[in-house]
Amino acid sequence: MEEIEFDRDGLVPCVMQDWATGEVLTLAYVNEEALRRTRETGEMHFWSRSRDELWRKGETSGNVMRVRQLRFDCDADALVALVEPAGPACHTGERSCFHRELETGEAPEPATHESLAALERTIAARAAERPEGSYTAELLADPPRTGDKVREEADEVARAAAGETDERLAEEAADVLYHLLVLMRSRDLPLSAALEVLNGRR
Repeated sequence: MEEIEFDRDGLVPCVMQDWATGEVLTLAYVNEEALRRTRETGEMHFWSRSRDELWRKGETSGNVMRVRQLRFDCDADALVALVEPAGPACHTGERSCFHRELETGEAPEPATHESLAALERTIAARAAERPEGSYTAELLADPPRTGDKVREEADEVARAAAGETDERLAEEAADVLYHLLVLMRSRDLPLSAALEVLNGRR
C-alpha cells in the first residue's frame, strides 16, 4: 500500500471492473483506511466525498463487491478492482453506473467485449422466465437437442473455414458461441467456468 500515491485529500480513484466479463461497473474513491479494510475483508470499501465517511459497498443494498484482484497504474495514482458483484453496481438499479451513452443519453449498444456477457444475461433471463415461443427457452428445456445443435454448428463452422467467406465463418462462429452458451446454462454453468479453465492452461 505504501506504493500508492494518494492525492492531497488522501484519496485515489478506483474503477470497479467485473472479474468475469471485464465490464466497467463504477468508479469511487478510496483512502488508506478504505483500502486497508478492502484488503482485510475481501469486499470493497470506499471513502464518500459527499458524506465524508467510510462505507462498504452493499452495506444497505446487499450488492457487495467481492474483490478478486487489485491493480494499480504506472503512476500508482489510480486503482482497478476486479470484483464479483452480488447485484447492480449503480444506486439506480442498473448493472453499471456507466449505463448512458454521451451523445444520446440512452442505454448504449454493447461494445464488442461486452457481447458475450450481454448474451449470457439474456439466456439467463430466458431460463428464469421461459417465455412462450422463445427458441432459447425451447433449447434450455431439451439439453440433448442443444448438444446436437452444438455439434451441427461446429460442423458448419468447419465447412465455412474450409471454403466459404470470412463473413460466413464469423456468422457460423457466432452460432456456435450462442448454442454453447445455451448448453452451459442448461447445466447452470457460466461462461466464466470455461474461461477459468483457459486461464489455467496458459
